[in-house]
Amino acid sequence: MVEDNEIKTEISPFAIREGEIKTFDGKDGYVSMNQIIHKINIGHITDIHFEILNLVNEFEFITSRQLFQMLEIKGVDIKSQDKLNNKLDALVKSKILTRYYFTSQEGSGIYRVYCLEKMGKYLLTSREIDCKWQPSDNTKTVAMIKKRLAGNQVLIAYLKKVKTFDEFIVKPTLTAKSLGKNFKVSGGAVKLTKNNKSIQFIFEVFRREENWKNKLVQKMKLYKDFYENFVPGDSGFSSIPQLIFVCEDEKHMMECFKEIVVNKLELPNIEMLFTTDLKQNSESLEKSLTTFKLVDGKYKMQEVDLKLLSNE
Repeated sequence: MVEDNEIKTEISPFAIREGEIKTFDGKDGYVSMNQIIHKINIGHITDIHFEILNLVNEFEFITSRQLFQMLEIKGVDIKSQDKLNNKLDALVKSKILTRYYFTSQEGSGIYRVYCLEKMGKYLLTSREIDCKWQPSDNTKTVAMIKKRLAGNQVLIAYLKKVKTFDEFIVKPTLTAKSLGKNFKVSGGAVKLTKNNKSIQFIFEVFRREENWKNKLVQKMKLYKDFYENFVPGDSGFSSIPQLIFVCEDEKHMMECFKEIVVNKLELPNIEMLFTTDLKQNSESLEKSLTTFKLVDGKYKMQEVDLKLLSNE
């Protein structure tokens, strides 16, 4: 597998491309549970396949590369990316998983996205594993899926590269009290712990999807409500979490910041921090965050050097 710092690209694979559509790459037809049970009985579906299912269930949408990284971190001996791809093919052919790729005017995407099928849910619940998947989950838009994939990349980067990493949550829910709404953090959350003191980061992923500026404003209204009314214990956070916006590229960071300022949606009590997809590929995340400072009447980008994100 190509290491993060060996990836040579100037455009994130999880950026939105014009006219992009989600293309089905799974299996049509019918597979019975008896056929799947037979494959389990003769050893064609093993505990490693169930480890893969567990991860797909946890992340909802995930690439094969992200799966390989998570299996490595969990200590599962998967041998190689090709071996994993063979196991994924077997799960797709049995309609336990399904997969998609993205197609745009620029051509087909280079990666496949995996998610559960009905048979996958049956297998997980048979082992008393909580699985909230439902068929409508697989109808989610390109932008929703790419937000999840970008969020996965951030969580895996922190897990692999930050020594103070403690734990992560893939899909945390916050409450906007005044508006009376619960809402999902699109990129997940991580807990960092050093000298018995912890801080939590939450990641909101923005994409240049259709009508994205309006969607950003609506989401920021929820965050503003959450932060203005925060007290320890809210939404499971013992202290106020640090919000980090994950953008497609540096220009997108500036575009997002501008929308927040123009609409007067700056957040109280915390400094707004930004990052991009490609910054997660660095060997260290110490300098992966950016803020905006008012200098001579103009906002300027400023790199944040955060030792807490060191890998040593």
